[in-house]
Amino acid sequence: MPDNIVILRPPPYSPELNPVETLWGYMRSHYLSNRAYDGHDHLVQAAGDAYRALTPDMLKSVCRGDYAGRAS
Repeated sequence: MPDNIVILRPPPYSPELNPVETLWGYMRSHYLSNRAYDGHDHLVQAAGDAYRALTPDMLKSVCRGDYAGRAS
């Protein structure tokens, strides 16, 4: 390892550092919660509909991590 590189290890459990976790929470709270599903196929269809409803701007907003530096 070069001397000018420092390895920072994340905590063992840190979902707030994983953008997919925030996206999953958003999809659950906005598209998939408070519903009764008729079965597995209905749940898969609802998840697909929720995924297709996401826009690029929405993804940027939901998955933005304040911990990540912004490129100039």
